[in-house]
Amino acid sequence: MSGVQISIDRGGTFTDVHASVPGQDDIILKVLSVDPANYNDAPTEGVRRILEIITGKPQPRGQPLDTTPIERIRMGTTVGTNALLERKGAKSALIITKGFKDLLRISNQSRPKIFDLTVETPELLYQSVVEVDERITLEGYSENPYPEEIDVASDSELCLGQTGEVVRVLQKPDLTAVRGSLQSLWDQGYRSLSIVFLHSYVYPEHEKQVGAVAREMGFSAVESAALQPMIKAVPRGTSATADAYLTPIIKSYIDSISANFQGGLEAEGLRCDFMQSDGGLVDYKSFSGLKSILSGPAGGVVGYAQTSWDDDQRKPVIGFDMGGTSTDCSRFAGTYEHVFETTTAGVSIQSPQLDIITVAAGGGSMLFWRNGLFAVGPESAGAHPGPACYRKGGPLTITDANLFLGRIVPEYFPKIFGPNEDQPLGTEIVAELFAKLTDQINADNRAAGRDAFTAEDVALGFLQVASEVMARPIRALTEARGFDTSEHLLSCFGGAGGQSACDVANALSITQVVIHKYSSILSAYGLSLADLVHEVQKPAALDFNEQNYATIEKTLKEISDEATANMLSQGISKDHVRLEVYLNMRYVGSNSAFMILQTTAGVDSFLKEFEEKHAREFGFIFPEKRILIDDYRVRAIGSTSKHAEKSPYKQLMDISKTEAIAPVPESKTKVFFVAGEGSIDTDLFQLQNLKPGTRIPGPALILDKTQTILVRPEATAIILESSVLIELQDEASANPTSSSQKDEQAVNPIQLSIFGHRFMSIAEQMGRTLQKTSVSTNIKERLDFSCAIFSPDGGLVANAPHVPVHLGSMQFCVRHLYNQWKGRLEEGDVLISNHPSSGGTHLPDITVVTPVFNQGEIIFFVASRGHHADIGGTRPGSMPPDSHWLYEEGAAILGEKLVSNGRFNEERVIEILLHEPAKIPGGSGTRTLSDNLSDLKAQVAANKQGINLIHALVQEYTLPQVHKYMYAIQDNAEQAVRSLLKKMHANMPASGLKAVDYMDDGTPISLSITIDKDAGSAVFDFAGTGPQVYGNTNAPQAITHSAIIYCLRSLVASEIPLNQGCLNPIDIRIPESSILSPAQGASVVGGNVLTSQRITDVILTAFGACANSSGCMNNLTFGIGGKSVNEKGEETVEKGFGYYETIGGGAGAGPTWQGTDAVHTHMTNTRITDPEVFEKRYPVLLREFGVRTGSAGAGANRGGEGIVRDIEFRVPGVQVSILSERRSRAPRGYAGGQDGGMGQNLWVRNGGASVINLGGKATAKFDKGDRIIIKTPGGGGWGKVQEE
Repeated sequence: MSGVQISIDRGGTFTDVHASVPGQDDIILKVLSVDPANYNDAPTEGVRRILEIITGKPQPRGQPLDTTPIERIRMGTTVGTNALLERKGAKSALIITKGFKDLLRISNQSRPKIFDLTVETPELLYQSVVEVDERITLEGYSENPYPEEIDVASDSELCLGQTGEVVRVLQKPDLTAVRGSLQSLWDQGYRSLSIVFLHSYVYPEHEKQVGAVAREMGFSAVESAALQPMIKAVPRGTSATADAYLTPIIKSYIDSISANFQGGLEAEGLRCDFMQSDGGLVDYKSFSGLKSILSGPAGGVVGYAQTSWDDDQRKPVIGFDMGGTSTDCSRFAGTYEHVFETTTAGVSIQSPQLDIITVAAGGGSMLFWRNGLFAVGPESAGAHPGPACYRKGGPLTITDANLFLGRIVPEYFPKIFGPNEDQPLGTEIVAELFAKLTDQINADNRAAGRDAFTAEDVALGFLQVASEVMARPIRALTEARGFDTSEHLLSCFGGAGGQSACDVANALSITQVVIHKYSSILSAYGLSLADLVHEVQKPAALDFNEQNYATIEKTLKEISDEATANMLSQGISKDHVRLEVYLNMRYVGSNSAFMILQTTAGVDSFLKEFEEKHAREFGFIFPEKRILIDDYRVRAIGSTSKHAEKSPYKQLMDISKTEAIAPVPESKTKVFFVAGEGSIDTDLFQLQNLKPGTRIPGPALILDKTQTILVRPEATAIILESSVLIELQDEASANPTSSSQKDEQAVNPIQLSIFGHRFMSIAEQMGRTLQKTSVSTNIKERLDFSCAIFSPDGGLVANAPHVPVHLGSMQFCVRHLYNQWKGRLEEGDVLISNHPSSGGTHLPDITVVTPVFNQGEIIFFVASRGHHADIGGTRPGSMPPDSHWLYEEGAAILGEKLVSNGRFNEERVIEILLHEPAKIPGGSGTRTLSDNLSDLKAQVAANKQGINLIHALVQEYTLPQVHKYMYAIQDNAEQAVRSLLKKMHANMPASGLKAVDYMDDGTPISLSITIDKDAGSAVFDFAGTGPQVYGNTNAPQAITHSAIIYCLRSLVASEIPLNQGCLNPIDIRIPESSILSPAQGASVVGGNVLTSQRITDVILTAFGACANSSGCMNNLTFGIGGKSVNEKGEETVEKGFGYYETIGGGAGAGPTWQGTDAVHTHMTNTRITDPEVFEKRYPVLLREFGVRTGSAGAGANRGGEGIVRDIEFRVPGVQVSILSERRSRAPRGYAGGQDGGMGQNLWVRNGGASVINLGGKATAKFDKGDRIIIKTPGGGGWGKVQEE
């Protein structure tokens, strides 16, 4: 016996094994991934059992196995993923550029969960940091309005980087000093290093030098640029740390496997490959930690792609891999779709990975009744105790709902459950728990005047909600990218996929589902179908134009030859090697780069593919804009697969030529499908007894050894040679959640839960569209935007929680515009506004509002708000720290038509943004007009996406039904807040809650809260708050409303819909002409970014929730250009740029947690620009970006530390402005905790000879070499410091 090929997928619970044996049927095994009582390693155990089967001889455990019969072993593994999730990697150290030891710790400074006051951030992957005194930067900057040729020969510090860009070497590393630092690490037991130097993607020499020293000393060293030569230091750096953290674990694991075989994995005649995250195999000796993170799921993607796709039919396929704790979703349309920047287990990864979206909903996802809504997950029962039916005291889960409704047949499961693992599935336990839950739900139903549910109704409702939860990521892969979801084939696999396939397909209006015969082990089977892959990528900075075609062709040929040579060196013949050639392309000024595959010969073909993809995803192209190449990429694919099976499409064509086979059921069982109709007789079949060509009308259950496939009543299952194909009716006529319940008068909590997901999904997809289509750093990278949908009267329905300060405030704007334009809007109109009097917060936040029409009537509004980096005014960046009146802060728009009857009113926009602000004394028009226009068009595109999705929802459910649940979701939010207030009343003093705090200028913000426990209502009374100020910290009333919504949501322990209903129980009383209710025309630019934080501190202090956080967004703006007066007194308009960023600080401590360091808190969660992008775009040198040690307030729980950010300007005449608070009044501690440190802003001049304290609010013109050092406040401590 020889030529055996074994594929093994080691998962968290089970290890799946597929073996192909010449002349025999395939062998399928499942073994426990961990079973120490019987074996040490699951993959080895799988190989041992295969050898016993094929040789007929016993293979004793513990003895090296003879692999002579085996030709190859292929493996996918979750070892790396689990080590990352559980933070059980190798001890490693980070070597990084001086001044940036905390860069990866701060990351982009956003917090993972915006309503989590504890601000938990992921644990770092390295245990020690060494800074190296080395530095390079790019010589030019892309925002230069007057770019000049740079003469490299003119300066000895200049040289060309590998992208062709000019690099300035400011400091070379002292390798002797480096060696000393590394020796210290060696003495401490470190053996694994990651090396991350700024701009190494363009100039890797310093990383190479330090890496060589490290390896010479015996270290395993990962150089970030060698790993992935792409811009952005943070994701490239965290990728390098992940590789250094995981690779030793992976190598140790491979060595342990190798020791189990005679001759190891290098035994003669044996080849061993591992699956990488990009869907390609690699020789085990080259398998690394970073490439292992999606090793397990990648096998499943290859499996469904190779077994479901048909080259002739070309119907795209959605992969749906449903396991116990989560579901992985992906898409295949002939080529594997990759992403190059993802987040896994809280770690930003910059590496080619298959585009897989994971949602926390699987068979073990727990079921909850919360605030009148059905909720599924994200909590999971796990393997222990597992679902309730496992008889180990577990909670109700999706698996239990399927069992309770008859979709799982206990008689076909072994008796392996219970404490002694000798009992059947616990049907009686599940029935008892569903009865209790139903009683609880019906008690709330009766109180609300709704009909009672049966326990079956409840279980079915949870499955319907679960289907919607799992449909959301699929819509993100399809609808959000310009594809029609219903035009896809759904390929379901994983242990729980067959039970949910029809329901998820119905939720997505998909009419065909394919389930492979190996679907429960498809990740392992996919390994047998995978190809060897070697990628070569090279960074670039080149215009895509005819003049550069020759250079592009030459470079692509060079790296193609390199990739091919690698395949040949692995023994792949040249005729089995094919190349995928890519260019990473984007428009100038945009960061939306697309990795474009060359589909036809000739470099010019890239242009057509790029424009088609841009138009499909964004809805437009920029014919007038230059296109840039960021990267060359070649993917060499060596075909080694000997498995070839017909696609389901071709199998169906073959079967259609033969007579259908009538099915004979094994037995019948009862299954519950439709609420109110009871369980119905359902045929039961064994898959292995069904012949190809058999057609099984639903309802039916098809069982095999590892799974159950549910066929709904309106569906038909067709047995193919290698798959089961399920054909469904279109969703509108089949899905009871969208048809049979359409005529209900009462609100159904199940439907309400589903609509809650659908409304939020629309707002989220609008946000994705806006991020992708925008061009400015502010919106695309910092994510300073929000998107929402509104009722016809302007009430908030769903607001994707992008930036907390926008929560609830947009509805003020929408309602103002609704009243202003009532009766005067037509289809194709789009409105624009930013004025505080029309519901704005501050002028840079421009809101674009589009009415949604249906048969001539407005049925919804959609809106997007984005912070524009410059809209004119007296200072670049439009955040003047010295403004006193609104007109000084830039263009003010009460409400105009941005688009009239489908026509973008560009002339009027230019007048508003460029010319009108320039008419005021000292004022200027926008300095970034091109970005303004592009971002406004992106906001229009985001709204258009929302309109399309709302129309689809109306078509699916009818308008009366959609409107009913639109208002119901607002009522639900109101009731949730009323319940919260009733609970809060029990813990508050009889006198109510009170707090007061002060702005840096001494203006008080005073709050008194009283709660009516019977009504569940509250009065938030700001009497005693100081008057409007002659400055810019005045806050329009909308900001106070946003702060209250944010605080209430942060104080409640569970999800509640974020809409206008949240504020209905709240009576907000704000004194007229106060700092929280300024008169029209008052300056407000600081109210949104400073006063909002103080309002939040006051509210949370009143509730005793936590100590003060840094209390400031630390707003920095700088720029050049705009209107100026020359020596002759003539006004001129100079081209220029504007930049804006907000800087984090320390989070306040709480009763059970310490404050988090260096993070954005409360009313903001915007990201900060990556240092490499920052220096590439602007004439700056970032000297330091780190944690401000010593700024945290001490306490039983200490507060968080602030941030130090040191920026040097490399050109003269840059106007720099800082707008900040907490410079004279410290963030307060609580319950005896000490105050956090106050912030400080310094202007360093004349090479450090002069240091000036700028105070909290200042603007100045900086000369070349001047620096601004911003030291942000720390968070307050909680509780008295414990004496030792």
